[in-house]
Amino acid sequence: MSRRRGRQPSPEERRLWEQVTADVDPLAPRGRARAEARQAEAEEAPAPVPAAALPAKPAATGASALRPPAPPAPPPLSPLEPRQRRRIVRGSRAIDMRIDLHGLTQAEAHVRLRGFLAHAQASGAGLVLVITGKGAPGGSPIAGERGILRRVVPQWLAFPEFRPLVVGFEEAHAAHGGGGALYVRIRKGGERRGR
Repeated sequence: MSRRRGRQPSPEERRLWEQVTADVDPLAPRGRARAEARQAEAEEAPAPVPAAALPAKPAATGASALRPPAPPAPPPLSPLEPRQRRRIVRGSRAIDMRIDLHGLTQAEAHVRLRGFLAHAQASGAGLVLVITGKGAPGGSPIAGERGILRRVVPQWLAFPEFRPLVVGFEEAHAAHGGGGALYVRIRKGGERRGR
């Protein structure tokens, strides 16, 4: 089989390569002929242009100049393991803390939930129960008012602001409120990624 030859570097590319590798020592000597060829090419190459002589980079303007670096990605969410869920349902794994958000407005519930989760984390809780309620039967499903906390609390828990506090969540078993409650796993203090 014959080796196919790719595109050969241009003289400018070779000079650039030589500048980059000028202070690199080879692992093993390759022979005097190559060293002499490199020396000859280096003598032919023009001297590198000093950085002060290069045109200055244009300054960032507009929104890009004011834009802060992107924040790190929030930790991923993960649900309860089936074994852990069975232990909770049987009562062999206790729920460390619980909060009932019944009757609160969305704004009140959001503030209370954030404070509760921060307190649970500071207290070393691993699993909490968040009771949202299923919604009053008199609420108007057309207006979207029935069970609003039941719908928005899972959305909040997935927001980046809650990720440092929450490992994961899922709907509670019927014994703990079913669709009107959530098991929430609390992230250990200082833990940013992983479980």
